[in-house]
Amino acid sequence: MRPALRGKAEIGWKKFMDKFIVYILKSRKVNRHYIGSTKDIQKRLKDHNEGLNRSTKFGIPWEVIYTEKGFKTRRAAEERERELKSWKGGLKLKELFKNAGIV
Repeated sequence: MRPALRGKAEIGWKKFMDKFIVYILKSRKVNRHYIGSTKDIQKRLKDHNEGLNRSTKFGIPWEVIYTEKGFKTRRAAEERERELKSWKGGLKLKELFKNAGIV
């Protein structure tokens, strides 16, 4: 739930909320990752954990382990998402996790 804001703070919040997020989920059930992008990470995580995404139904429950925020356009977020997906299982993704403090 967002805080009640007025004036410039409200405008700043809206600008932040209008940005896209790239995220990585982890399923401890099957020890796999899922990479995606969205504007609303809480809603998206809920959708994944309710089985509304065919690609992640098998691994419920999922948890967010990594996010990159502030992408101005859907396209920019999707480009970063594709880049991370190309690293999946490789050394670059492991290095990203290590640098982010993710085990």
